[in-house]
Amino acid sequence: MCGIAGWVDWKEDLTSLSVREITEKMNNSIAHRGPDAHASWYARHCVLTHTRLIVVDPAGGGQPMIRERGGKKYVLVYNGELYNTEDLRRELQARGHIFSSNSDTEVVLIGYIEWGERCVGHYNGIFAFAVWNEENEKLFMARDRLGVKPLFYSSLGTTLLFGSELKTILAHPSVSPLVDSEGLAEVFALGPARTPGHGVFKQIAELKAGGYLIYDRNGLREYQYWKLKSQPHEHDFETTREHVRDLFCDTVSRQLVADVPVCTLLSGGLDSSAITAVAAKCLKEKGEESIATYSVDFLDNSRYFEPNIYQPNSDLPWIKMVSEYLKTRHHSTMLDTSDLVPALDHALWARDLPGMTDVDASLYLFCDDIKKGATVALSGECADEIFGGYPWFHLDELIHADTFPWSRNLKLREEILSPGLLEMIKPREYIKQRYHEALSEVPALPGESAHEARIREIFYLTITRWMPTLLDRKDRMSMAVALEVRVPYCDHRLVEYAWNIPWEIKNWQGREKGILREALKGLLPEEVLWRKKSPYPKTYNPTYLYAVKDLTLKVLNDPSSPILPLINASKLRSILKSNGFRLSSPWFGQLMKEAQFFAYIVQVNQWLKSYNVQIA
Repeated sequence: MCGIAGWVDWKEDLTSLSVREITEKMNNSIAHRGPDAHASWYARHCVLTHTRLIVVDPAGGGQPMIRERGGKKYVLVYNGELYNTEDLRRELQARGHIFSSNSDTEVVLIGYIEWGERCVGHYNGIFAFAVWNEENEKLFMARDRLGVKPLFYSSLGTTLLFGSELKTILAHPSVSPLVDSEGLAEVFALGPARTPGHGVFKQIAELKAGGYLIYDRNGLREYQYWKLKSQPHEHDFETTREHVRDLFCDTVSRQLVADVPVCTLLSGGLDSSAITAVAAKCLKEKGEESIATYSVDFLDNSRYFEPNIYQPNSDLPWIKMVSEYLKTRHHSTMLDTSDLVPALDHALWARDLPGMTDVDASLYLFCDDIKKGATVALSGECADEIFGGYPWFHLDELIHADTFPWSRNLKLREEILSPGLLEMIKPREYIKQRYHEALSEVPALPGESAHEARIREIFYLTITRWMPTLLDRKDRMSMAVALEVRVPYCDHRLVEYAWNIPWEIKNWQGREKGILREALKGLLPEEVLWRKKSPYPKTYNPTYLYAVKDLTLKVLNDPSSPILPLINASKLRSILKSNGFRLSSPWFGQLMKEAQFFAYIVQVNQWLKSYNVQIA
């Protein structure tokens, strides 16, 4: 994995010394993503810069990568991994191309040279990349189908800037940290979720998942090369079960390829345990050392843990069971409140936006610990999104909520906003607009019952509006410490197939992810196979709640706090003083309740301050 950035300008001479200084600043802003090497390439109207985390082919995968064909020069910067590298290399060699490395980077570049913009349809992987065609003076940028790897851009007159993270573009002097009413609505109404394509900052956009962009003398054009398609499912239950198993096992085996140490993240739940089981089997067949596994928990969580519909039981006994069953080399990370509170700032810096507070911060610390022993990790994200694991697929009140089901508590958000901000962003109207905008995109399947059609809508909302929040979190927290995390359940072949499996099969025997459980029979102990879903852990230690309440009070007591004009400080003070303040359900997602509510306010204030956010 890596960090990429670039700059195209039709008026500036981009070979000048001042441009090199700015480019170095942009490169330094993403140095954490690729600490092993960095380099830049300069031409009169284009600059490409890259920071590298070496995972495959240390000698041959350097970037920016330059290749020539037919007298034309092509230059690539790329962040990601291809999982069908060898298949594509053979196909391209048969078409007359000669390779000088074993890297997937070269396959991406030569794939573009051969197929042009259609190359993305050939790639199976997670990626964000840009190719400059020197002769045609054309920039091509693309992002993987599910948006696992990030890519932002800013179009300013005759200038186009792009980068892996928001901070990269903000490092350029032409871009100001301006946020208008729409950006504020993203933070205060939708946050920590974000509308696809929205960069929150006024001058910055996000290249959408499954999209590509062309920028040349004729301007900027953005296209969608991939989206979910609804069609009748032709397979019976047995065939479906076998196909899910085959796709899943093939996906995991492909994602184990690396020239550096690989591990899995293990929670003892179905999703991570299944990945670990297949990984362990693959390594055993190759005669290699057993797979390393990593888990995270919080000091005194066993003492304070409170079961609920979102997190029914503790992970610890399940992790031990799976690790012993698969004979993994297990490592456990234990975090305390004293770790989590200062890490809120680290998490904010990594994401460039207020996020999932300690859920982000704990992942940042967890990844930092994993990095001591591994460079690549496989994680169980996204199985719930594509196979229907969340409560909002199963509870009527959530299924039929006329809004995003993971963010129903708008009243609490509104109560703590100032009258001026409420009038400016109109949160109810904004959320309604974004919700119906998402529903209008759903590819309907003629002949479905009303219930089936609604479940399809929930799947679409979850995959396109909820899942990106988790993918953003995973990418930024892991890459902040130069750890590459791969997500096998995001393989587009598995996603496309699962999308059209009827709900009665997905939810086999009335169990969440029923078809996945059936497909994985024989790989795991029966108790693990049928364990109730449990999300990424959070701390239940009340010392964390006390700590973030204290931080919130400090924000309110500091007259220079930039958040003060945007909130109803008296209402927030009354909530802080109320020892009985309890939320019956999360205000966002599955984990974010009282402590995360206060921590989010603290993060928003710190974001406004540290990014010098200006309200337009």
